[in-house]
Amino acid sequence: MSATPLPTATPASASTLVSLNRLDDFLLHPPRHWQPHGLQRAGLEFLWFGIKEARSCLFVGLFFLAVFAVPRAGVLGLPRYDVLLLAALAIQIAMVATKLETWDELKAISLFHIVGFALEVFKTSSGIKSWAYPDFAYTKLWGVPLFSGFMYAAVGSYIIQAWRLFDLRIRHHPPHWMAALIAVLIYANFFTHHYIGDYRWYLAACALGLYARTTVVFRPLDRDRQMPLLLAFVLIGFFIWLAENISTFAGVWSYPNQLGAWSAVHVGKWSSWSMLVVMTFTIVANLKHIKTKIHVPH
Repeated sequence: MSATPLPTATPASASTLVSLNRLDDFLLHPPRHWQPHGLQRAGLEFLWFGIKEARSCLFVGLFFLAVFAVPRAGVLGLPRYDVLLLAALAIQIAMVATKLETWDELKAISLFHIVGFALEVFKTSSGIKSWAYPDFAYTKLWGVPLFSGFMYAAVGSYIIQAWRLFDLRIRHHPPHWMAALIAVLIYANFFTHHYIGDYRWYLAACALGLYARTTVVFRPLDRDRQMPLLLAFVLIGFFIWLAENISTFAGVWSYPNQLGAWSAVHVGKWSSWSMLVVMTFTIVANLKHIKTKIHVPH
């Protein structure tokens, strides 16, 4: 079966593609005459790392720009949540049209959207009420605006972009079926802990044992570096927690303790997001072109 063709790029998207491709090529292949040493190398690698991280957050950055740019009253009579959905769709279509993401990657990102939206419906239901979306929208289903799924998809988009820009390789990854099992259990616990107890820390201990030897090899500049994959999960979870604080401050959604006045999201959510990153990583790791860069010892 032949592959489905990508959308044809418009002149504007083609120009954007050229600019981003040039940036990506420059980031992936820094000038050969650069031979920094000592503190100069450390500083340049840190700078390059930061730029690549920012570039990997393209979807996240554009979406949060929309969150702050769209007034709470909406635009031209269209409610804010609906405008944010249109913005998220436009960003996603543009990324596929400019070939920054492939159709296979889009399928994985769509899965994140579905998984995230299902979780949102459950958590905002009348029997749970973990948080709420207080504003009106035409594109609300079961009390949840459709744009909310893109917040989960954005995490998947970040990991996909970072995999390419940092030339990520995974060493000593656990068997894929084991990784899939722990990911399913983590996701299930977000639902079941309301009824049979929170097994988050037991699952965290299982994940710790499963990924204890796993390292991620990445290239910030021109040399390979490595770090424990578990540390990467925790760090990504931390930045998602920061993003959640920004979103609740902007009034996109709110927790029960934020209804009267805004307060920081409880730090305990950091662990929840880190666990969700484990699940997201597992889905991305099963993409064909990414799976080839994952070493599973036999």
